[in-house]
Amino acid sequence: MTKVRPARGATLNRASMRFGLPQHEEDGDWRDARGVIDGDPPRLRTEVTVETPRTILTRNQSPDVPFDRSINPYRGCEHGCIYCFARPTHAFLDLSPGLDFETRLFAKPDAARLLRDELRRPGYTCRPIAFGTNTDPYQPIENEWRITRACLEVLAACDHPVTITTKSDRILRDIDLLGPMAKKGLAAVMVSVTSLDAAIAMTIEPRAPHPERRLRAVRLLADAGVPVQVSISPVIPAVTDHEMEALMARAAEAGARATSFIPVRLPHEVAPLFRAWLDTHFPDRAGKVMAIIHALRGGRDNDPRFGSRMRGEGPWAALLRTRFHIAARKLGLDAERIELRTDLFRPPAGAQGELF
Repeated sequence: MTKVRPARGATLNRASMRFGLPQHEEDGDWRDARGVIDGDPPRLRTEVTVETPRTILTRNQSPDVPFDRSINPYRGCEHGCIYCFARPTHAFLDLSPGLDFETRLFAKPDAARLLRDELRRPGYTCRPIAFGTNTDPYQPIENEWRITRACLEVLAACDHPVTITTKSDRILRDIDLLGPMAKKGLAAVMVSVTSLDAAIAMTIEPRAPHPERRLRAVRLLADAGVPVQVSISPVIPAVTDHEMEALMARAAEAGARATSFIPVRLPHEVAPLFRAWLDTHFPDRAGKVMAIIHALRGGRDNDPRFGSRMRGEGPWAALLRTRFHIAARKLGLDAERIELRTDLFRPPAGAQGELF
């Protein structure tokens, strides 16, 4: 089943008026960069196709991330972040990592049922499940499909720990679940805020909520007892790196317990998209930006090696880390990683038990 609806450009433009941001004619500014790969497209429409996987948990063995399992309720993401490392995954579906990634989406409405089946398997070992590791679980289509919400209801019912990464204040709609879970030590959230500059945020994350709305979400989650970390990733040299300390100060003010950052990564098809975006929006410094990225990434657009891919290398990487650690200590944002409880987990009732 496929559902088609207009893209979120009109909603974005209303938000632009509210927050005093520049208006974009039919999202024209952000389409320019994608057009290098896709050609000049017509007015965007979002197409959502139902995906019916046999399992919902993705296992991970990367030493660079602190989780070993994750759930992605959706493929593709309407936020349209130019730097998104998940874009190349659409190529495996014979779709474009450019516009298709943002408009030809896949939803997994059976996710909650599949999750319940996984959790009741004999021998299942409880570890935190991560949401938002590939595409945002609170992108606009969550308003209609509510797949993330359904999965959280399953986890809450059996006291299973969860971590969520998002750049959307839509997460507040599930605060009724996350607050009680957090009080039991079962939930933690990371909110991504890349820039406080409205014009920059509008170009790098064209259909994501305004940064002020995300910071408000941090405050409301913290007030509800949910431990929140703010990610200022990716840091784009000569575009957003000057905001590092200001972003961290706003995160502390909003009630975040910690912050983190990753220098921008440009794997596979992300690199030409990013270069076209630079040429469109920052032609005066495009060469400088790419030169610094190459300095961070061993002379390449991207360094895929474990250990260095999340940190970068060389003098620029060392400078960013030094600035970050100084600000974190000053602002009290150097808390240790939150450990969630796993001892409360109870497998969901079996099919027979659910009849009574």
